[in-house]
Amino acid sequence: MNDWWQSTFPKGRQSLEITDSNGQSVIIAYGEKGTGKPIILVHGMGTWSYSWRHNIEPLAQQFHVICFDAKGYGFSEKPSYRESSGHQINELQQIIKKLCNEPPIVVSESLGALITLATAESYPELFARLVLMNVPIFPQDLPTWSMRWIAHLPLNLIKTVDDLRLVRLFAPIVRWIVQRGRNEITANGVQTSLEEAYWLTYPYIEFPNAITKFAEDLKQGVREIQCLKRGEPNLISQIQNGLSTITCPTLILWGEQDRWFPVSNGEALHTCIPNSIFQIIPDCGHQAAGGRPDVVNLAILAFLSKTNLM
Repeated sequence: MNDWWQSTFPKGRQSLEITDSNGQSVIIAYGEKGTGKPIILVHGMGTWSYSWRHNIEPLAQQFHVICFDAKGYGFSEKPSYRESSGHQINELQQIIKKLCNEPPIVVSESLGALITLATAESYPELFARLVLMNVPIFPQDLPTWSMRWIAHLPLNLIKTVDDLRLVRLFAPIVRWIVQRGRNEITANGVQTSLEEAYWLTYPYIEFPNAITKFAEDLKQGVREIQCLKRGEPNLISQIQNGLSTITCPTLILWGEQDRWFPVSNGEALHTCIPNSIFQIIPDCGHQAAGGRPDVVNLAILAFLSKTNLM
């Protein structure tokens, strides 16, 4: 199987060092392609840069596309210590500062879009334009039974399974499950090839601590949602309360058939962000960038043209 990084980016996979919220140096994997104004792509929970495979080349025709793996995901470092809530905000602002010589366009999906919103509220000077897809901004629970099940397993048990790399024994089954499960988030009959299933699952099968970090994020998500419902301090409500402060032009894209977060959430988000445009992606589930990349790419380019960035 060809190395995806090498076949996608002229310089292959590159590395960036940042300092996380624990004061530790961590290595972030990224790739870049194209020239012009920078576009940073921010993936969601459980995925990595490969989730943007259908968007990189079309956007790189007119922009400098930068694709990175968040800490704990993909090919980036996966520290063994526990993370604090909202650590991704600090990490994203550092990545932007170190990889961009001007405020970039930031295109983000799912949890990545929630983190992007939080970062834009805290560091508005770092953003030229925002494109947000299927944001979990008004969550009621983790969206699937499997996520909820993993979130309630003891983390020490998950880490033991992870450290022993037991998932390798079931790699074909894991890939088959991902192939079948993709139907839930694409919603339009898009078939996941064996090669796609291979790369989507690669970090979890090959890299120690990948499953543990995913489970840790799920547990953190459960805690945040529970605090939100009880009216206790939480990051989600902080982000909700700061939405009106976002002033840069913003495009909100939402899958019409998103089973995880309904279109009504996108409409509510649109009313909260003053300078925003809302667009529904037809015949599309939660993962818009992979499910309907043709529509998503055209929507992004049209939005940037309309807001004088092309």
